[in-house]
Amino acid sequence: MTVPEAEPSGLRVVWSQPGYRRLWAARTSSQWGDVFNTVALSLLVLQLTDSGLGVTGVVVAEIVPILLLAPVAGTLVDKMSPVVVMVTADLARAVLAALLIVASGDVWAIYAIAACMATASAFFAPAAGAALPALVSGDKLVAANSGIWVAAVVSQIALAPLAGLLVLAAGWEWAFAVNAASYVVSAAVLTRLRLAPAGAMPIRSRWGSGMLGGATAIAGDRSLRVLAAGQLLAALSAGATSALLVVLAKDSLRLDAQGYGFMLAAIGVGAVVGPVLVNRATQGVATPALVFGPFLLRGVVDIVLATVTAVPIALSALVAYGVGTSAGAVTFTSFLQAQTPAAVRGRVLAGFDSLWQFGRLISLILGGIAADQFGVRAVYAIGGILLIAAAGVGWRGLRSPAGG
Repeated sequence: MTVPEAEPSGLRVVWSQPGYRRLWAARTSSQWGDVFNTVALSLLVLQLTDSGLGVTGVVVAEIVPILLLAPVAGTLVDKMSPVVVMVTADLARAVLAALLIVASGDVWAIYAIAACMATASAFFAPAAGAALPALVSGDKLVAANSGIWVAAVVSQIALAPLAGLLVLAAGWEWAFAVNAASYVVSAAVLTRLRLAPAGAMPIRSRWGSGMLGGATAIAGDRSLRVLAAGQLLAALSAGATSALLVVLAKDSLRLDAQGYGFMLAAIGVGAVVGPVLVNRATQGVATPALVFGPFLLRGVVDIVLATVTAVPIALSALVAYGVGTSAGAVTFTSFLQAQTPAAVRGRVLAGFDSLWQFGRLISLILGGIAADQFGVRAVYAIGGILLIAAAGVGWRGLRSPAGG
């Protein structure tokens, strides 16, 4: 009897496709630069303003353009080739990153440049998301997104310390130069990327009606409505809990800066493991349990962090949080890409980006107020409840019979 050959793993299959390798290389290159930029920008603004509020201003400057421009960005992606949009965004970000070198002494110029870079990113993100389903089949989206996510997490873990050392040894300018170069490399790689036709919307269609296409598609599809509800609830949780992790470390766990670093490292370890577990648990199909189960896991972790003061337990919980974050990001994105028609994919993905940033901004504001009034543990307890609610809404909505 002939023994059938084992089917190649999803990661091996997608990695064998030149188009996917090219998109992966471009995104990973720009992510390397982003790590250097984020570290340098945070340290520079903190030095110039000597204020946590000043550093928060950079975050706000990066969120607002996405909220304002997501409908325009999504429509442009559906009208044009995603490759053209990505290359243009990369070149714009390269120029802006270079401008940071000469504007590093003016905090308001830094805010303006950060906002402009976020504007370019608002166009790049939905274009990259729309390009992936044109490169791999639907049953390989989980594997494809896993490869991109793991590269991003590993880059963050490996390069953040190097970025800090570069800033200390050579100055902010060199970190910003690395970021600019990373965008040039990404653009060069993407220029040779070829996508299968995706039935883009007609160039002459009205922009006003076109920009409503994403909202209409979400409102008219049960699965997309459920995903949007879960996305918003998760964003209302994660915005505050992510930003206030350093406060939890100091006030609840009594940790110093090194201890906070261990907390971030614990999340990073879990984030690397998450996609590996997802690929072993699925045959390429993102089921409701795999999409919203990670929300439940993260919610339980937030409740644990709100109640414990033992550092080993907190670190173990944060590893689980990292697993839930990365596994959830991979399965949620893959499910969303598979559920969205190609003709409106750019607008729907941009709409979800906007929804996430809106919830994150509201969470940052309300979470800061709640932390001052009731303590950081209360913020984590509320965050956990919101994530558990997101899991319940998603599980019930995706498993219920389709309708309406």
